[in-house]
Amino acid sequence: MKMAPLLRALRARTDLPRSVLLHTGQHYDERLKDRVFEDLRLPEPDIDLQVGSGSHAVQTAEVMKSFEPVLDRLQPSCVVVVGDVNSTFACSLVAAKKQFPIAHVEAGLRSFDRAMPEEINRVLTDQIADLLYTTERTAERNLLREGIAAERIHFVGNLMIDSLLEALPRARLPNDLQLLESGFALVTLHRPSNVDEADRLEHMLGSIGEVSQRLPVVWTMHPRTAASLERFGLRIPEQGNRIRVIPAQGYLAMVALMRSARMVLTDSGGVQEETTALGVPCLTLRSNTERPITIGEGTNTLVGTDRELLLKEVDEIVVSGGKRGRVPEYWDGRAAERIASHLAAWLASDGGRGGIGKAGPDGRAQSLRVA
Repeated sequence: MKMAPLLRALRARTDLPRSVLLHTGQHYDERLKDRVFEDLRLPEPDIDLQVGSGSHAVQTAEVMKSFEPVLDRLQPSCVVVVGDVNSTFACSLVAAKKQFPIAHVEAGLRSFDRAMPEEINRVLTDQIADLLYTTERTAERNLLREGIAAERIHFVGNLMIDSLLEALPRARLPNDLQLLESGFALVTLHRPSNVDEADRLEHMLGSIGEVSQRLPVVWTMHPRTAASLERFGLRIPEQGNRIRVIPAQGYLAMVALMRSARMVLTDSGGVQEETTALGVPCLTLRSNTERPITIGEGTNTLVGTDRELLLKEVDEIVVSGGKRGRVPEYWDGRAAERIASHLAAWLASDGGRGGIGKAGPDGRAQSLRVA
C-alpha cells in the first residue's frame, strides 16, 4: 500500500534514475500477495527474494544474506525502504554497512513499547537512514529527541492514504458479501501479542463474541490467527451465526469493507490510519499505538484487552455514531509526489552524491526500491 503510489511517482519523473522494485518475500501468502499487487496496480517485482517465514532472527538474517548480492550487482543510487517490518531493517542495515544512501518512508512513528518487534525495527532503521520521510508532525519530535539532525527529516504525508484515495472509486464488496446487512463491526486481528498465546486469543474470542450480541461481526481471518486457532484448539463463538468469518481479503475488498462498516476492531497500524481517513470509528485492541494522530485527530480509540472498556465504546458508537475526527495534515493523496520531488533534488545535490550515484552493470545509475 505504501510502495504502489511511490513507485508510480518515481517512475513518472525523468529526473530520477531507473527504479527497481524488490520484494523480499517476507509476506509470503502467494494468493493474497498476487491479489494485493493486482488491486494496487503494482507491477510484479523486478526481484523477488522469496525469503518466507521464520523467527525474527532467521527472517532478518535471510533477508540480509539475499539482499547483499543484489546491492553488489545493481550498485544503486539510493535504497528506499518503507514501514517497520523485518525486511525494512534488514535491507537498511546491509545498505548502511555498504555505504549506500537510505531513505526511510514512514519514519519517526513510536509506540514506546520495546516489546513490539516493529518498534525495534523503527528505531534502528531511523538511526541509520539518510533521509527520513514522516507521515505526521509528532514523528519529527520523536526523531529530534533521539538525536537525529533536523535536516534529515522531511514531513511529506501518508502513502497509505495515497493508495486509499486512489482505490476508493474501484472498491466494491465481493459478490458473496454484497448482501451484508448494514451496521456490522469489522474485525481484523493478527498481532503476535494477541494471537500467539492461547489465553490471550481465547480472551479475544470472548470479547468479539460479546460484541456480536450488540451488532453483527464480519471477521477477516488472517492466516496467522487461523493457524493459532487450530494450534490451540479454539473455536469462534457461534452466537447465533452473528459472527461471519471470511478469509483475508484483497486490498479493494478490505477498503470496501472498512467503508461499509459501522465500526472496525483491529490491532493493525495501517487500519487505524485508513479508518481515520474514511471517518469510520476504530477500536484498537492494543494498549499503545505508534500512530497517535489517529487518536488525537482521527477516529481511533485504544481499548487494549479490557473487555468492559471495549463494550462501553461499542455501545457508544451504536448509540451516537462514535468519533468522526478529521483527516490529518498532508493526508491528501499527494505524499508520493512530495517524496519523489524531494528525492530527485536530494540525489542531484551533494547529499545524494552529486546525482551521479553508482553505476549498475548497464552503466546507468539506478535507484533501488525495497518493498
